[in-house]
Amino acid sequence: MLALNARLRVWVAAEPADFRCGIDGLARRVRQKLAQDPFSGGVFVFCNRRRTAVKLLVYDGQGFWLCQKRLSQGHYRFWPQESPGKLLAPHALAVLLSGGDYAAAGGIPEWRAVA
Repeated sequence: MLALNARLRVWVAAEPADFRCGIDGLARRVRQKLAQDPFSGGVFVFCNRRRTAVKLLVYDGQGFWLCQKRLSQGHYRFWPQESPGKLLAPHALAVLLSGGDYAAAGGIPEWRAVA
């Protein structure tokens, strides 16, 4: 179970990934394309070329979780196009995974200390 909380960092890769590769291939892609550390505890989200499936890669401190969702019909219409990837709010990930427009999800702005 993946708990979506405000402290969770979610990175969505813009370019499609080869879904034949497993955990090691996606972790390599996180380092090379997203310039992030796959052991950071963040969630890394990838889609296939036709955008009919997504994979989530997460390191929980003991090992990697690899989750996949494949749609029965249609495709993900609203996928980030920013290269190499986009940092999303956790609630926007829930909207994206349910097929909605993550950009229209809005939400309250992140808290910042008043100096």
